[in-house]
Amino acid sequence: MDDLDKTILNRIQTRFPLVPRPFESIARELGTTEAEVLTRVTRLKNTGIIRRIGGNFVPGKVGFVSTLCTAQVPEEKVDLFARTVNSFSGVTHNYLRENSFNVWFTFIAPSMDVIRDNLARIAEKTGVRRILNLPATHVFKIKAKFDL
Repeated sequence: MDDLDKTILNRIQTRFPLVPRPFESIARELGTTEAEVLTRVTRLKNTGIIRRIGGNFVPGKVGFVSTLCTAQVPEEKVDLFARTVNSFSGVTHNYLRENSFNVWFTFIAPSMDVIRDNLARIAEKTGVRRILNLPATHVFKIKAKFDL
């Protein structure tokens, strides 16, 4: 990554322009072209540096529910389990921890019933049966911005 890649990454983390051509707006701010920003963002996405670009919403304010989930996943099934979990559009985070419950992820859906159904589908597809659904009783929102 060069300095322009880092500048673009810093810029797109917050206050993403809500205009018809957001990358053109960002390019003007940074003194480059829309094509250059799009090329770099595409490369950063294709190489896994950018996982997703999208808005963050408070689920309850748009009629959705969210929950934290964890599972006991045998080491030989971690990749399969992570790929399966990540294939569900409501999964926003998925990470590995050193614990008997070693895979943690967040799930957002229109209802807790949908989440329970999706967790059952994940268990069926992966053979992992120990999946805990830990709905929040109080929400704390923390801003995550990484200064490159």
